[in-house]
Amino acid sequence: MPRLPNQYTCIQKKYKSLARAVGNVGKAAKDAGPLNKKTAELVQLAAAAAIRSEGAVHSHVRRALTAGAKPEEVRHTVLLLTSTIGFPTVSAALSWLDDILEKKGKI
Repeated sequence: MPRLPNQYTCIQKKYKSLARAVGNVGKAAKDAGPLNKKTAELVQLAAAAAIRSEGAVHSHVRRALTAGAKPEEVRHTVLLLTSTIGFPTVSAALSWLDDILEKKGKI
């Protein structure tokens, strides 16, 4: 498992019950519907890109790849957002996505 960001681990340590609750909400949301893990991670990747969250993009790229997504599927997920969130935001998300793909040797 990849090393978690320092900010996230600090929050987990300082606010244990909150971090646990947030994790439970995420699991409950995934368990509530028919989408498979890969598709769910790609949806969350799209949302992370839309809100310009670099850390969440990194996280959901890693999780999508672990769930079986191919690098092309990850990139396409973000490219599909161009007409919705705009090219500059998509470009930023693609650069964050490439951070992870480069580390994994998939670029």
